[in-house]
Amino acid sequence: MKKHIQETDLELFREQVQDVQPIQSEQADPYRVKPRPVPRPKPIETPEDETEQLSEAEVETHDYLLFSRPGIQRRVLADLQRGAIEVGLEVDLHGLYAEHARAVLAEFLAECAHRRVRCARIIHGKGYRSSGKQPVLKQKVNYWLRLYDQVLAFCSATRRDGGTGAVYVLLRNPSKAKRTGGGR
Repeated sequence: MKKHIQETDLELFREQVQDVQPIQSEQADPYRVKPRPVPRPKPIETPEDETEQLSEAEVETHDYLLFSRPGIQRRVLADLQRGAIEVGLEVDLHGLYAEHARAVLAEFLAECAHRRVRCARIIHGKGYRSSGKQPVLKQKVNYWLRLYDQVLAFCSATRRDGGTGAVYVLLRNPSKAKRTGGGR
């Protein structure tokens, strides 16, 4: 059904658009140039050099996890243990199979570097549902984190953040790593 426009409305419309000039171009308006997307970083590979690589059997896993590289100040480590350093990103690994958890961890650490996260939380669980009641992922995370140069320290979280079923991870500042060549 077509609506009929009254003559007074039509006259009012013509009066309002009398100064308008038609556009000469039949092309669409130019689009805005969007900034190029920032590429996602590739997952950081674990060290391949056999001489430097730590054996999983050499790493003891206690109920409370604590690790720091040489040169980490006691005050910084104490802040990490108290949960005083703000957690920038977290990942929940518990319930995953070990190989899948390792891939997720590598991707997570790459994302932390990309976002310039200083402190992260990794939830690995306590292993209550594992066979033999042994915390498989806790042992693996304890070992895997030591293999990454970007991990400066890690410790079990406070009770409010998961206790011995999670770890706080202190990460190297990516800006400083680039300036000094990325070594330890």
